[in-house]
Amino acid sequence: METVCNLSEKRCTPCEGGTPPLPQEEIDRLLPSLDGWGQTGGEISKTFQFRNYYETMAFVNALAWISHRENHHPDLEVGYRACRVRYSTHAIGGLSENDFICAARIERSLLSV
Repeated sequence: METVCNLSEKRCTPCEGGTPPLPQEEIDRLLPSLDGWGQTGGEISKTFQFRNYYETMAFVNALAWISHRENHHPDLEVGYRACRVRYSTHAIGGLSENDFICAARIERSLLSV
């Protein structure tokens, strides 16, 4: 089974139209390795809680750096003490391994300090 460490060591690869989304059995295999992440429809998401707005924005900025490096960008809902992160691969209309790689990178890089 893939773990956060295994996934976070991978790099995103470009997805183009015509590439099929991950089958549900693969999603079911990968999702348990991501603590607190859930699947709704064709996306995975998690809401992160913080003590204040400054910590929330620091998280968002660090997440932007990871997204830029991987060229794979989540949808974000930012509030005073929370940020909801939603990943899906719009080019293929569902989930790809890239979504799980980026979620794992968040878990490993941003939340392990």
